[in-house]
Amino acid sequence: MNRVFISIFGFDIYWYAILILIGILIGIFLACKEAKRISFGYSFMNDLSFYIIPISLIGARLYYVIFNYSIFRGDFLSIFKVWEGGLAIYGGIIAGIIFIIYYCKKNNKSILKTTDIIAPSLILGQAIGRWGNFINGEAYGRQVTLEFLQKLHLPNFIIDGMHINGMYYEPTFLYESLWCVLGFIVLMIIRYKCKNIKIGTITSVYFIWYGIERFFVEKLRSDSLFIGDYRISVIVSVIIILVGIVILFINRNFPKYDNRKDEDYAK
Repeated sequence: MNRVFISIFGFDIYWYAILILIGILIGIFLACKEAKRISFGYSFMNDLSFYIIPISLIGARLYYVIFNYSIFRGDFLSIFKVWEGGLAIYGGIIAGIIFIIYYCKKNNKSILKTTDIIAPSLILGQAIGRWGNFINGEAYGRQVTLEFLQKLHLPNFIIDGMHINGMYYEPTFLYESLWCVLGFIVLMIIRYKCKNIKIGTITSVYFIWYGIERFFVEKLRSDSLFIGDYRISVIVSVIIILVGIVILFINRNFPKYDNRKDEDYAK
């Protein structure tokens, strides 16, 4: 599959970069629109987006490089070749959360309210980004047969894309993309249809929803990052699921805030 979207004056622009850019732009639009709708601060969210996007991309790359150090040893310039793939979403999430905590503290904003606004944008961006993995021929699963893929009723272009080095592989990128699209719909329903939702509810649902999916899909992938015999993303998935459960528990037992009534949204 051709990974190049277009070549301009000998400079290649890759589909991977285009899809990530699309996900980023849509995500920023949705987050800023929501911040404006609830009077949380359009300019705050816009400024946060300006910083958090590059920081999250750097975090995603560093996470991948650290746990694949043997690949980059002796060829450090290849660390910067992100167009070839190699962005770990959990690295981006971790870096993003750290910066959100700092930026919200600096601007006297609620951390969980901020993540509630960002979560739907993030999961939709993940859904789009997985198609960049598909075009790059990465983030696929175990070796399977052509008959297995045909029984999934997949379009021919996906089946052809899963034919790598003479073998057919399970399209785990597709599983995650579809699950993230469904997760985006769930989060938007919670945002617009559920009354009296508490601060952190959308964030917690995102953590649990994505964590459960990644926990199972990661076990099917053939390119997982490991610490010893353990898949790193499986460990991180368990952690974020627990974080999501803790937030829900606090919301249920200490129902102090209501997203639609808390005046702090206007700060």
